[in-house]
Amino acid sequence: MSYLSKKHAVIAGLVCGAISVTSFAQSGVIEEIVVTATKRVQTLQETPVAVTVVSAEAIEKAQILDISDLQSVVPSLRVSTLQSSTNTSFFIRGFGNGANNPGIEPSVGVFVDGVYRSRSAGAIGDLPSLERVEVLNGPQSTLFGKNASAGVISVITAKPTGEPGGKVSASFGNRDTVILKGEVEGAISDTAAFKISGGINSKDGYVTNQVTGNDINNRDRYNIRGDLLLNPNDNLEIRVIADFDNIDEECCATVNLFAGPTLGAIQAAGGDLIANDDDSRTQLTNIDPTNQQDNYGISAQVDYDFGNVTLTSITSYREIDTFSDIDADFTSTDISTNDIQSDIETLTQEFRLTGSAGDNFDWQVGAFYFDEDIQTENNLVFGSGFRPYVNTLIAGGAQSAAVQGLSAAGISPTSALGASIIGGAVTDALTGFATLEGAVGAPFFAAGSGVSDVGTLENESISFFGQFDYHVSDKTTLSLGLNFTNDEKDATVIQSLSDVFSSVNLDQLVAFGLIDAATADGLSPLQFLPPLDDLTSDDPESSTDDDELTYTLKLAYDFSDSLSSYVSYGTGFKASSFNLSRDSAPGLRFADPEEAEVFEFGLKGRFNRGSFNLAIFDQTLEDFQSNTFVGTGFFLTNSEEQSVLGAEFDISYYPTDALELKFAATLLDPEFDSFQNGPAVELDSGDPESVDLSGQSPAGIHDVSFSIAAIYNFNIGSNDAFIRGDFFYEDEVQLTENVPGGSVTFANGTVADIGAVQETKNLNLSAGITTQNGLSVSLWGRNVTDNDTLQSSFPGIAQLGTFNGYRNEPRTYGVSISKDF
Repeated sequence: MSYLSKKHAVIAGLVCGAISVTSFAQSGVIEEIVVTATKRVQTLQETPVAVTVVSAEAIEKAQILDISDLQSVVPSLRVSTLQSSTNTSFFIRGFGNGANNPGIEPSVGVFVDGVYRSRSAGAIGDLPSLERVEVLNGPQSTLFGKNASAGVISVITAKPTGEPGGKVSASFGNRDTVILKGEVEGAISDTAAFKISGGINSKDGYVTNQVTGNDINNRDRYNIRGDLLLNPNDNLEIRVIADFDNIDEECCATVNLFAGPTLGAIQAAGGDLIANDDDSRTQLTNIDPTNQQDNYGISAQVDYDFGNVTLTSITSYREIDTFSDIDADFTSTDISTNDIQSDIETLTQEFRLTGSAGDNFDWQVGAFYFDEDIQTENNLVFGSGFRPYVNTLIAGGAQSAAVQGLSAAGISPTSALGASIIGGAVTDALTGFATLEGAVGAPFFAAGSGVSDVGTLENESISFFGQFDYHVSDKTTLSLGLNFTNDEKDATVIQSLSDVFSSVNLDQLVAFGLIDAATADGLSPLQFLPPLDDLTSDDPESSTDDDELTYTLKLAYDFSDSLSSYVSYGTGFKASSFNLSRDSAPGLRFADPEEAEVFEFGLKGRFNRGSFNLAIFDQTLEDFQSNTFVGTGFFLTNSEEQSVLGAEFDISYYPTDALELKFAATLLDPEFDSFQNGPAVELDSGDPESVDLSGQSPAGIHDVSFSIAAIYNFNIGSNDAFIRGDFFYEDEVQLTENVPGGSVTFANGTVADIGAVQETKNLNLSAGITTQNGLSVSLWGRNVTDNDTLQSSFPGIAQLGTFNGYRNEPRTYGVSISKDF
């Protein structure tokens, strides 16, 4: 065996043994879990951070394919997929944002092998060969920089060992699921090892588009990854990773939560939707939603051990190219489509020195450089059905006004006189609209017209950080973490508006006596694409320059070798964000930096047959960057203060050597302490208005989340076998911020409850056997009870009072076969 093979075989054996959640020491004490949450190797009990560790073994047995599936075993983590596969948001302790708007960085930082993935879209591919995944709860800006104000997801992959071998696996399931994976590794020389892996993931969708006949919400992905490890000598290790993954899917289907007053106009224009059915597995759209993504990059990590100091350098370059096209009205009427494309190029460089001074002082200092360039284009295009839809709305508005007038005059609308007056009012309204169109000299709402926005964002940032641990005694450690970040952004948004009607100044027409105020009020909702002033590089609002010092203070105390505690106070920071959507108007163009702070108490213990972790925290975000869809685009603003008081607890217990029981729970009490400029949907005009949301609970944050798992390991002859089950629960929650109270009351008294959903109750099961020659077979099912729930809700585009949502994936099941060689 080569020097490299020996070295990494020993390391791999130690680490894999430490992180295996199903391994149980023969001494009757649960094995230690090794983590790198503080960027140095420590046991979980030694780490004064609220961190959940999911081992590679647990991920494989539970059939967790990507980061989105992690929430079933990590209650503090919530993952939502919205408009497209690539618009995925991560939330920790209820805090998070960033999807659907490339100008907004996430509040939850995702790192893969130490490399920051600046957008969630770059982190949702299938997971490669893993060592573990660490979920760090609460602000982590001290060590992880400007975009970890809510927490961190750190994915650590398995290094090449230098031993020749590999693994192939195949999974087959319902909805024509086919998942193929393979990896091979070996030694190039005594000092160089490699690993090459790849896979494909495909399955049919679970929602049928009755217009096209196609399935929506399918999977169609592939990936390839190369990993090179060099150990020229005992002191130097170099790891180079190159990866590419592709997504080409029809996603994401919507369900209608409430069909507003415009449903009649949709139907009159020749279309329809599946109304008021949040469990529907069918939809009516004139095109299928499509999205493609290429995500690729290369990184190099260099570790050099000088003896008492270790130098670490991590360099990376990544690109994300995405394209999506959806039916923006989510009906079978050809009203509008929306295509979005973006290109993101990111360069990062981290230098870190880690060392000790004597037996009482550990330290690390470093610097992190970030350079990113974003280009995005967003096109909303009217279809052939938009003008008939508008004509129906105008006629309906005129009819409604005439009926009210007749009622006030005591004339029956169904009488001959009443019918004549109503007919005349409708004719006059349509004639007046056509006359106005003729006066302008260009057709209104012509097919192919609409609005196009092109945005750019250049972001350069540098951080200097340090972590210092002083061991006051064998039991007590004081820690100080510091991070200074400078972040500069330059943005532009250029709009091209070909929708003629949106450019008409209705107020001027009233002032000139061409139309009356009532007519202007009736036409105002149709101007949902108002002209915007371009944001150019010479505009003072196009640039931001943020500086922030964040810090962490911790006191850790070990009651014994098996019981430790900590108290901490920490701060976090996320730089200013820009709105690169079509609502990038003055006042909504950018959000100020958000600042986080958290007071936390933690208790960690190991006992003869298990372990537990407890964290109690009071976390606050000032100037949280709220990004809410309001029916035409995004309402980007700052909430003055948002807080959550909560507790997290997890326990692992072995009643016998073969049976492990796990329980994890998160309890949260979230509140907008102050949000005076909150977004809301204006049902009369379609324009977003500001409302005071102070004292209300933020949307999407569950008060109670927990998971229960049982894993039983046994032997069938000389073969290893297991049975596993886990149950994930979330209580009811309001899904949308912009409808205070979660319901809408219309003028006719109709109440639409669109803010709350049913509880989430997901049961996942698996069982498998592994032979002595490395052949494994497992049966698995996810959401086996076929629980229906929603991930979000949002107002319909150009359909006042209509609300749609995105639902979860139904039951999936299958068989997996793998072979180690």
